[in-house]
Order: sequence, then C-alpha cells, then structure tokens
Amino acid sequence: MQNSDIALLLTALGGVIFLVVLIVSRARLHPLIALIITSIAVGLVTGMPTEKLVKSIEAGAGNTLGAVGLVVALGAMLGKILADGGVTEGISDLIIRRTSVRLLSWAMAGAAFVIGIPMFFEVGLVVLLPLIFSVARKLDAASSVRGSAYVYVGVPVIAALAAMHGMVPPHPGPLTAIASLHTNIGATMLYGFLAAIPAIILGGPIYGAFITPRLSVRPDQALIDQFSSAGSNDGPDHAPPGLAISLLTALLPALLMLANAIAELVFPKDAGIVHVTAFLGDPAIAMLIGVLFAALMLVYIRNGNTETLRSSMSASVKPVANVLLIIAGGGAFQHVLTDARVGDAIMHLSQQFSLSPLILGWIISMLLSVSTGSATVGIVGASGLLGPLAGGEGLNVPLLALSIGCGSLFFNYANHAGFWLVKESFGMSMGEATKTISVVQSIVSVVGLVMVLIMNLLPPLI
Repeated sequence: MQNSDIALLLTALGGVIFLVVLIVSRARLHPLIALIITSIAVGLVTGMPTEKLVKSIEAGAGNTLGAVGLVVALGAMLGKILADGGVTEGISDLIIRRTSVRLLSWAMAGAAFVIGIPMFFEVGLVVLLPLIFSVARKLDAASSVRGSAYVYVGVPVIAALAAMHGMVPPHPGPLTAIASLHTNIGATMLYGFLAAIPAIILGGPIYGAFITPRLSVRPDQALIDQFSSAGSNDGPDHAPPGLAISLLTALLPALLMLANAIAELVFPKDAGIVHVTAFLGDPAIAMLIGVLFAALMLVYIRNGNTETLRSSMSASVKPVANVLLIIAGGGAFQHVLTDARVGDAIMHLSQQFSLSPLILGWIISMLLSVSTGSATVGIVGASGLLGPLAGGEGLNVPLLALSIGCGSLFFNYANHAGFWLVKESFGMSMGEATKTISVVQSIVSVVGLVMVLIMNLLPPLI
C-alpha cells in the first residue's frame, strides 16, 4: 500500500464517521442531505475538481435511482393492490385455518414469507397486523399459549419479513447491492431464498418459542379492537380470489426473475429463450407485469372501482419516497468514492489481509446500518466501498451482494423506523422491543452470513 492509499482510506473512514454524526447527532439531518454533504466533503478533501464533483454526485444519484427507483415504486403498488384485493389476508387465513396451535408460528412464518416477497418490512407488517391481532386475541382468550400470544404470533412474522426485505430482490436493499456490484439478480435471488429459510426458522418459530413465555406483551385494548375489527370488516368489496390465483398474483414477479435465472443456467447465452426471459425477468419489467396482472385479476375482471385503484396506487408510492431519496443520496456518495479511487485503495488493503470480502461486506453494512438507522445507507455504503472487488477473480459476487444485505439487518434499534412500528403496535417497552425485533433481526442477520459462507464453499451458480 502507498501513502496515497492510506490517505484515501482515512478520508473514506472520516466520511463515514462524518455521515453518522450528521444523522445521529443533535443536527438530525435527513439521510439524503447528510449523504450529499458528505459526498461534497469527501470529494473536496480528495482533491476532485468542483465541476467533476458535481457531475459525479448527479450521475451517482441518477444512475442508482434509475436502476432501483422504478422497481421500488412498482413493488409498492403491487403490495397495495394485493392488500386491497384480499390476497394477503386470504392466503394467511387459509394457512391458519388448517394449522394447529403448536404449528401456528410456523404457519405465520410461511404466510409472511409469501407476503414478504413483494412487500417492504413495514408495509408487510401493517398488512398482517389485523391477522396477527385477531389470531393472537383468540389464543389469548383460550389461554392456548404460555406467555404473550402476541409475541408468539408476531415474532415469526417479523423474522420472515425482515429476512425477505434484506436478502431477496426485488426489495430495494438487495436490488441496490445488485445494481452497485453489477451482479446477476437471478443468482442473488436463489441464494437469498436459500439463506432466508434457515434464518427465518431460527429467528422466528424457534426463537419465538423461547422468548414467548418470558414476555407478557399485550397491546392496548383499543388497538386490539381496531385491528381485529379491521381484519374482519374492512376487507375487499368482493370475496378474495382463489388460492391459485392469489399465489400466482403475489409471486409472479419473482417467478419471472427465477425463470430468467434458470434459463441462463440451462440454455446457451445466445438462445432465443434467454433473450425473452432476460426481458421478462428484468426487475422493472417483471414488477410492471406483476402490477398489471394484479390489477387485471383483482380489479378489472371483477368489475372493481378503477378510480379507487388509481388512488390506491398513487397513495402506495408516498411511503417509499423517503427510501428512494436515500437511495439517490447513497448512489451519489458511492459515485464520489468511486471517482476518488477509494475503492482501489480498499482493493489494495484487502490484499494485505486474509479477511474474506464476504465478511468485510457484512461488517461494513452492519456498522453503517446500526450507526445511521438506515439499512439502505448500510447497503449502499458497503456496496460502494467494495464495488471494485466485484471484478476480482474467484469472488462470488451474488454472495457478496447477499452478505451486504444480511449485514444491514443486524440489531434494528431505536434509530430504525421498523423498531418503533413494532414497539408501538404491540405496546412494548423499550426492553421488550429490543428482545423481539432487535434480537430477531440480529439472528436473521448472523444466520444469513453463516449461510453465505457455507454456500461460498459450493460451486457458484454462475
């Protein structure tokens, strides 16, 4: 390593610390503002000309938002259509009606696993809260569970939604890592599913069975009544669609992406079917097809109110605007780091140590996420710093993207919005919320890393 490499690394480290201070100190700057200020500071310190610095920030924000923004917005629309059409509740109700109390936590994890594919963590939890509360209320009344029935039902849902949110595209975190590292979305998705299953099992039903008898969590009665009545009275105008249509509608974008991944593995690169699946399996196209199919099956064919559909789709984008802005700011920060050749310095540094890039990506993403309260900042920052390593020989880049996503899930605490959503919805104290969402996501994160390291010992998918 040269002195210039050390200076660049110190500048990058100082930039990360500066970013954290701007977000978590009394200044409490919005992550977008903090990311832009940090990008400017890092660019100036590394000696970038001001004109090049401005262009780097604009290019980074635009490129990242262009690669991820459409998919995030379309995913929010799809989630809203599925909820309004009764698909999410219909799938969950069917699973639970056929499940014993002992296996109920596993059924809830399975329902959240399916629902969590197209939905963000917060959106999926809000959609499932009526079902969680109505089921837990019955268990509580029958004294079927020792401890908190709400924890027993809720923990598996939290684990499943968190795992899907951090590990599996088309969620914004994994998708941002994939775009930044220029890796294969199909392989990353397959790896994500394989890593998510054991993470959900250990962080959900197994940990839930351990922590449930030790907590006496019970939400406010007014909130229970509100969510329970919402679950039974505020459903769709028509009866929910059948199970087959519900599953196909919820999983269609993921199926198209998986079809693309399988075609790339089975057929030659110049085969016609590969070109077709590559187009249909592109994240933006797949999500667009999913939205159109959901609207067709759940609204147009059933003579639903199209004006309500349009209003719902417009409203669904508003909650993700903040995520999109952070993604754009993170892309600007990443681009400045790249143009300043910080990545080259990191690559030189990595050659001096035996630490695996997969572990390094998890650590950087974890530290940024825990410090800033934003999994998106963690993923974008780690992806930007490790981007130059993506072309290294012998590195499984889809696993690197997954490792970064897993790191962003670790110890969701008071500076994360999801922490407060769980705490306030379930009427928990700070300690109770820490024992649930913070510990659950930490388990999911660590198990995900272990799975990444295990899968790295096997032949790569691509």
